[in-house]
Amino acid sequence: MCNNLDMSAGSIRARVRAEMVTEIKTVARRHLATDGANLSLRAVARDMGMVSSALYRYFASRDDLLTALIIDAYNALGAAVEDADAAVSERVDLRGRLLAVGRAVRHWALTNPAEYALIFGSPVPGYAAPADTVVAAQRTPDVLLGIFVDGFAAGQVRAPAVNLAPALRADMVAAREVVAPSLPPEVFALGTIAWIHLFGAVSFELFGQLNNVIDARDEYFDYQTGQIADLVGLG
Repeated sequence: MCNNLDMSAGSIRARVRAEMVTEIKTVARRHLATDGANLSLRAVARDMGMVSSALYRYFASRDDLLTALIIDAYNALGAAVEDADAAVSERVDLRGRLLAVGRAVRHWALTNPAEYALIFGSPVPGYAAPADTVVAAQRTPDVLLGIFVDGFAAGQVRAPAVNLAPALRADMVAAREVVAPSLPPEVFALGTIAWIHLFGAVSFELFGQLNNVIDARDEYFDYQTGQIADLVGLG
């Protein structure tokens, strides 16, 4: 009986803690939207009606809270991108998959601008992302590179007749071993170009660089994505 009571009490404590962590992160996200990444645990605690010392039982520092928010953001974006790619039934439609992934990134960014800025905006002064963020951060580029892996395996994507500079080739070889070892370094380099250009297009829009210049944002994004597909050989 005592063991059952202990287990029940432990479950309740774990549930209460999980609920508190969720509430803290929800309040912290509101601060991201108004104050950027300049988070203050004291301000979060004040909004929750807590003393700041109580908050330290859940997050030991501002950086711990930032890390939790960063991991959540990367995972939310990764899930959106994975779902969008999986929804393209014709897996050989590489262009269609790139467009679906690009639209998913853009939609998530426009819906969650503060969280997008946290992970793709200016570095947070004094904060160094720990290794804990790597797995979550890799989800979106894994999907993008997966398009190239499938295309290369099917003979739809070919290595360009371009010799990479030795130092660059070494970088591509090292990076591809972690995420796409089947790709020649020249094809892997194309994948990184697609990734960078796609996020550049999203960031340019989200951070206001298209204001008073382009109103047809949906059409312009699709046009850019098509040009990226041409550039990197997703015909």
